[in-house]
Amino acid sequence: MKITEIKEMSEAELQNKFRELGEELLQLQVRKQTGQLEKPHLLKSIRRDRARILTVLNQSKAS
Repeated sequence: MKITEIKEMSEAELQNKFRELGEELLQLQVRKQTGQLEKPHLLKSIRRDRARILTVLNQSKAS
């Protein structure tokens, strides 16, 4: 997910996406612990997407 896509979303959409990514991250972490994760690079990309969303949310609150 690119920052331009994130900036176009509304605050409610961002919060919903942040929550969805958190749930997905949790599931991937559990699968990693059990040795069933085929694409470990997804963990890093999801964490980065969540950080980007938080950045945009914090910028909108500061403005």
